[in-house]
Amino acid sequence: MTHALAIDIGGTKIAAALVDPGGAVSHRWTRPTPRTEDPEEVFRTVSRLAAHVLAGAGDTARGAAVGVGSAGPLDPRAGTVSPVNIPAWRAFPLVDRLAESLDRPVVLAGDGHCFALGEHAAGAGTGARALLGVVVSTGVGAGLVLDGMPRFGPSGNAGHLGHAIADPEGEPCACGSRGCVETCSSGPAMVRWARGRGWRPEEPEADAAVLAADARAGDPVALAAFDRAARALAAALLSAAAVVDLDRVVIGGGVARSADVLFGPLRAWFDRLAGLDFLRRVQLAPSTLIGDAGLVGAAALTRLPAPAGAAA
Repeated sequence: MTHALAIDIGGTKIAAALVDPGGAVSHRWTRPTPRTEDPEEVFRTVSRLAAHVLAGAGDTARGAAVGVGSAGPLDPRAGTVSPVNIPAWRAFPLVDRLAESLDRPVVLAGDGHCFALGEHAAGAGTGARALLGVVVSTGVGAGLVLDGMPRFGPSGNAGHLGHAIADPEGEPCACGSRGCVETCSSGPAMVRWARGRGWRPEEPEADAAVLAADARAGDPVALAAFDRAARALAAALLSAAAVVDLDRVVIGGGVARSADVLFGPLRAWFDRLAGLDFLRRVQLAPSTLIGDAGLVGAAALTRLPAPAGAAA
């Protein structure tokens, strides 16, 4: 088995690295996701990162296929992506463009699927029969791994947990609906809600990490923002568990790195809302691969047999 070139595309950052068959990550490059209306500027960031990895890896990257996990929605059969949190890309032909740029086969799946695959292969999801991997960051995404195999769904978009409805009368969502989990539990949504209730951080561009620091310091609005996010997320996780009969949920992403202020209220709401015994047995765990899970999972895509939901 050869190494794989793995690319992880999210609304906050884009990462690329070489991943060996055992899941070890090397030659990593990361850049912020461009805030632009120009689709080519976003693609240039992706292709340059990939080129940097290949150049740095040299002969080690010889024959490496390319696995891509992207925020969605996406059309894996057409190889196009339309991430809610990257408005410059709408039906962007990512697979064809990357395959042409790198002269290598490219496999695409959702970033939530890749996160779940990575955690199942080498992280906190190892050994789970029914795993939901959840990324809480600029958006909220997820992926299922059942009996060792990812479940992409007929359109390739299974796992859009962030667009499950938490409150039908809630805030409008960028997806066109309203009251989605993402309007409560994503980093930008938490910051927006806190600011609307009087939170005034010293940094004008304060993000969820600053909000978490203030929550640790006891700021009541910051604590309330994390509690609100945890309640919506717990409800969505329990709904998923009731449908799929999960045995484990692994949570990662930028917001989830504030585990000390997120997991307390999340577990409290999960326990409070869980009724049936099979829901109460679901294990909640933070990611152990941290920023590597999506890359390890994207590399694993290249070794899957003819995926039903991911396209090359």
